[in-house]
Amino acid sequence: MNFRFQHIEYLIALAAIPLVILLYLQLIYWKKTTIKKIGDQKLVQALISNYSPVNFLLKFLFFAAALAAVIIAAANLQKPGVMENVQRKGVDVVIAMDVSKSMLAEDIKPNRLERARQLVYKLMDQLPNDRIGLVLFAGRAYLQMPLTTDHAAARMYIQQAGPGVVPTQGTVIAEALRASNTAFNSKERKFKSIVLITDGEDHDPQAVPLAKQLAEDGVMINTVGIGSPEGAPIMDPATNEYKKDENGNTVVSRLNEQELQQLAGDTKGIYVKLNDVDIAVDAIAKQLNTIESTSLDDNEFRDYDNYFQWFLALALLLLMVEFFFPERKFKTA
Repeated sequence: MNFRFQHIEYLIALAAIPLVILLYLQLIYWKKTTIKKIGDQKLVQALISNYSPVNFLLKFLFFAAALAAVIIAAANLQKPGVMENVQRKGVDVVIAMDVSKSMLAEDIKPNRLERARQLVYKLMDQLPNDRIGLVLFAGRAYLQMPLTTDHAAARMYIQQAGPGVVPTQGTVIAEALRASNTAFNSKERKFKSIVLITDGEDHDPQAVPLAKQLAEDGVMINTVGIGSPEGAPIMDPATNEYKKDENGNTVVSRLNEQELQQLAGDTKGIYVKLNDVDIAVDAIAKQLNTIESTSLDDNEFRDYDNYFQWFLALALLLLMVEFFFPERKFKTA
């Protein structure tokens, strides 16, 4: 069985277990020293004769095991479900989405990033038979999700997209295109497209030559410009103030349309300025329909069986046992 944890990063919390053990040992040491300080040791022992160190240890073990079970439940142990063979006829589309801080500019309401999310959601609705991949980029680019027909998973990744997922700031379009291309089948020279969504703020001299190379491999690049040529200041969520340069001047982020238009033109794609989401989606979907589609067997897991509830039930049971388990010795007949 190929089990996996959905949120494996949560398992780092298991490091708290040794700390809890140290606190328990410290408590035992404190109890012993306190008994010695009270007075006559034999008298104190007689007064606490019903106390059971073994039972107290067992109560602690129940609690520690419950804590571990809760952490494992949060990580959500999963097993792949039934595999289904999906016959589809479509193209492979990788959405490369800019999540740099400049995408927080509010020259498009509520801001550029949120409007980009709206575009992606509606575009996926127009591409029910196509595999979708996702690349998020700023100063670096990451393949966030490989090509899949599981559009629900794609929506989840889009919802979580933001400047925090890419620590390095900037707008490296060439790296975004390169990361997007790794998702495609290198043996195919058609059936594939990149939808690049960005304000194109930083000029990237490597982007155009790379786009021409991708075009030779059968990749169409459709670009979506988001923002305005006049630009807008960038709100920093951490400080709730507008971003400033080293001289204390407010930074204004402006849309760079020229480079995006060239990227699209060199790869037989189209450039769309994102003013109206519905109009932009219709234009991109129409352009994608010009790509020859192919029938493919798409083998992938439909879903995962989750086991977090079993660990939560175990944790609840252990906590109940710990609560009712006495520290006193059991009475014997």
